[in-house]
Amino acid sequence: MRSNRADRHAKRAFQGHLQAVSIAAGAVCLAFASIACAPAQAQTNPVPHAAPAATESSPRAAAEALERVRALLAQNRRDEALAALDRALASAPSDAQLRFQRGVLLSRMGRTDEAIAAFTALTHEFPELPEPFNNLAVLRAQRGELDLARAALEEALRALPSYSLARENLGDVQLRLAERSYQRALDADAGNRAAREKLERTRELITRLTPPAASAATTVDGADPSAVPAPPPQPMQSH
Repeated sequence: MRSNRADRHAKRAFQGHLQAVSIAAGAVCLAFASIACAPAQAQTNPVPHAAPAATESSPRAAAEALERVRALLAQNRRDEALAALDRALASAPSDAQLRFQRGVLLSRMGRTDEAIAAFTALTHEFPELPEPFNNLAVLRAQRGELDLARAALEEALRALPSYSLARENLGDVQLRLAERSYQRALDADAGNRAAREKLERTRELITRLTPPAASAATTVDGADPSAVPAPPPQPMQSH
C-alpha cells in the first residue's frame, strides 16, 4: 500500500490537472462538465503522476507523451492519440495521469464500456481521487444507471467534500431520481394527483435547466461534457 504521504501527494497532483464533468439533463457530447439539467461535465485535463509507475518512467516522459496526445487530438487524430497513450502506459502502467486521459479519450470515442472500466479501475486503485468517481458517474448517468451514478458521486464527495462539481452533479442525479419515483408512483396509482403534479413540475424544472444544445449532446471537462436528458431519462455528463 502507498504511504499516507504518497496518497496526499497523489491527490494534490491529480486535482491540480484534472477537470470535472457534469450530469445535465440532455444528450451526451464528450467534454465533461456537470450533471445538472444542463450539460454535464467530466474531468479531462491531464493528471500529474498520482502514483509511482510499475516500471520507471519520469514525470517528464509522461508530460511529453501527454503533449503529443494533445497535439494529435487538436488534429482530430484520436486513434493515433490512443495509440500514443498505450505506448506511454506500456512503460508506466500505474501512471494515474496517463490512465485518466485514456479514459477520457475512450469516452470521446464512444467506447463507453472501456471508459467505464478505465475509470472504475482508477477508483479502486486511487480511492482518494474524486475525479475518476465523477467521470464514472457521468457515464453511468448517460446509460440511465442513476443509482450507480449516485453511488459514484457520493464516493467522490467522501474523497473531497468540497468538490463543487460532484455536488452539482449529485443534485442533477437526485432530480432525475425524483422524476423516476414520481413516475413509478403514477404507474402504481394513475389517480394519484399529487404524484402527477410533482412529476410535471419536476419535468418542467429539468426542461428549464437543460440548455438547447444539451438535447443533442453532453460534454466532458477538458474533453467533452455529458448530460442527463429530460424525460425519458437520459445520460449524465462525466467529469
